[in-house]
Amino acid sequence: MLTVVAVIVVFGLLIFIHELGHFLVAKRAGILVHEFALGFGPRLAGIRRGETEYTLRAVPLGGFVRFAGMDPKEEEYDPARSYRYKSVRQRMGVIAAGPLANFFLAIVLLAVIFMVQGLPTPTTVVKTVLPDRPAAAAGLQQGDRIVAVDGRQVGNWEQLVTEISTRPGETLILTVEREGERLDLPVVPENESGVGKIGFAPDIQPVRVGLFKALAGGVQYTVQITLLIVSFLGQMITGHAPADVGGPVRIVAEIGTAAQLGLMPLLQLAAFLSINVGLFNLLPIPALDGSRLMFLSWEGLTRRPVNPEREGMFHLVGFALLLLLIVVITYNDIAQLMM
Repeated sequence: MLTVVAVIVVFGLLIFIHELGHFLVAKRAGILVHEFALGFGPRLAGIRRGETEYTLRAVPLGGFVRFAGMDPKEEEYDPARSYRYKSVRQRMGVIAAGPLANFFLAIVLLAVIFMVQGLPTPTTVVKTVLPDRPAAAAGLQQGDRIVAVDGRQVGNWEQLVTEISTRPGETLILTVEREGERLDLPVVPENESGVGKIGFAPDIQPVRVGLFKALAGGVQYTVQITLLIVSFLGQMITGHAPADVGGPVRIVAEIGTAAQLGLMPLLQLAAFLSINVGLFNLLPIPALDGSRLMFLSWEGLTRRPVNPEREGMFHLVGFALLLLLIVVITYNDIAQLMM
């Protein structure tokens, strides 16, 4: 039961935030919104508020916001309220708002985690010493706390990095605390593109922070995770990494596992999934936001819009292929879980 509730909440939150991004920016641009839907397929329930109908549909694999003027076969509306007659910049803003909302959600979730559990922060305590590097040659050991460089106190990781990185090739004296004693270790940082490095990794400890530092940490980690995912996708495309792509079944299993571990692991997974949703939707794949942005970019460059019916057919075929891909990935997920 816990898994079911967690899956509904996480999936619902990711989809809702994504579509809310489209919805809010469309409203800001003055576009008439016919429907705000969670899910695809047959309508299960709905309620109308003002000019917009809010619906719940049967297939919980996404959602959509239906604007006036987006369907070329739709009757004409007041140009001031129609998506079709908005500027390229406004339409790109509406489309990009969905993925960007997912990145924003990830930042907020990570910020909550950092405020509750602490922001992972490097310390001046040595965690790992790399072999055949200056730190190892100087006798630096795991567990050493570096307290000074050339007699100047270093109270945090940033100060230590500054002292070492700005003095490549110079002999430095590291004062370390080891088992209650203080030792002075001479070390010469290697010159790596003008930056001094000695070859050790710090111990990472959670530090409780306030709202603004937590949000800054959320931005930093969201960017880092996004770059790691992009790097992995590049390696997967070039054959340097296995094509290991999970579908809905595997995601449900991971959500269930995270829910069993507690709220914070579930929030971490939700943040990671939200980044994946935002990034995936920015890819130039038919039926996704990325392909719509691609068409709009072409229109902005050529000053000529793509034929709406051809674009609609492109997205329709792409959506069918996307559903087929989801079916194949789901089959593979089930087969792996049964092994």
